Amino acid sequence: MYLTLLNGTGFVFNVDDYMELRSKHRIMGAPVGTANTKGWSPNQSTLPVELSKFETQLLLDENIATLVDKSKDLKAKPTAEKLEECKADFESRLLGQEEALKTEKLRETERYMDKILTGKRKKLLKQGKNELAAALTDKDVLTEMSVNFKFDRQNALLEVPCEHPTDHSAQIVTDPIVHTNSLKYRVFKDLWRRGKYVTSGDAFGADFLVYPGDPMIYHASHIVIVHEQPVIKPLELIAKVRLSVIVNKSCVFAYEMENNEEKIHYQTVAWCNPGK
Repeated sequence: MYLTLLNGTGFVFNVDDYMELRSKHRIMGAPVGTANTKGWSPNQSTLPVELSKFETQLLLDENIATLVDKSKDLKAKPTAEKLEECKADFESRLLGQEEALKTEKLRETERYMDKILTGKRKKLLKQGKNELAAALTDKDVLTEMSVNFKFDRQNALLEVPCEHPTDHSAQIVTDPIVHTNSLKYRVFKDLWRRGKYVTSGDAFGADFLVYPGDPMIYHASHIVIVHEQPVIKPLELIAKVRLSVIVNKSCVFAYEMENNEEKIHYQTVAWCNPGK
């Protein structure tokens, strides 16, 4: 599986790869493409999928995927042969749209054939063409529709292929994109290895969100806050725990002891009211 390096992180352009990452490896990412002809919509986003830097680095560390940089090849001036291939491919896509639209137009005509026949016969009768009106059949209407069909290419939908449709080269990226020894990355990796679904917690004022299952089905159960030191100021503790109460999630602090840099500790803190 290959991830494409863009803006300092990995992107997934293949739908089968993304489904494997999501269902088998619990990597969520964020679809950033658009399936809406009117523009991008957060409720109708599609491929490509942007992975977080932690997700990308995890996939590299676990040998699940390979990160490649295609910028050199894609920025290079295309040869005359590649230009012809691109033009031919673009033309075939337009022809495919034309054929699909024509088929749909004929299908709609068949659906309302009775009304169309009635209208055309009335028009012929008003013109005094009684024999033509009597002889008019479904086949005649469909033939006329097929012959007169015109596809205005100015109104054609511009298809943006998710994957690059032609062969291209890429360079394998071997350098890490995050500091693999950082506590935040190690917490993310540890939670993932424990079988959790982990995503960014930026929207909730935390470092990570932890889900009991696929986020498409479940709400997050915990917010995780990473602390470099096993000490926290009282006001900061109150603020974080109160925040978790507001969003109806458990608050977990992840840290490591000063005398043990390798082991990650987790502390769940709950809000309680002594007066009740």
